[in-house]
Amino acid sequence: MEPPEFPPLPALTRAEGEFVDCYLAVLDQMGRINPAHASDTYSALRAAQALASGAAALRDALALMHERGESRIHAATLARALRALRVLDGERRAGRVAMPPGAN
Repeated sequence: MEPPEFPPLPALTRAEGEFVDCYLAVLDQMGRINPAHASDTYSALRAAQALASGAAALRDALALMHERGESRIHAATLARALRALRVLDGERRAGRVAMPPGAN
């Protein structure tokens, strides 16, 4: 049996790659804070503290893009990168942020 063939990642600038990495790190922390998934207050507190530094890193990645003259977020390219990363674990990360059905 052959391993699954992963979709190719689009070419990203280093700043765009950092942006995607930071975005996914923020999603991880949001998932740990999500009351539907959190198991105790201490781990949610630690995740909230990490979220602040993750948000700062995300801000810095966007500032770097802006400073380098990357004035537009190429949504289609980044969406393709995120779709490819979902195969590599982004789907689990994004799913932790959502509230489960019937939680309203």
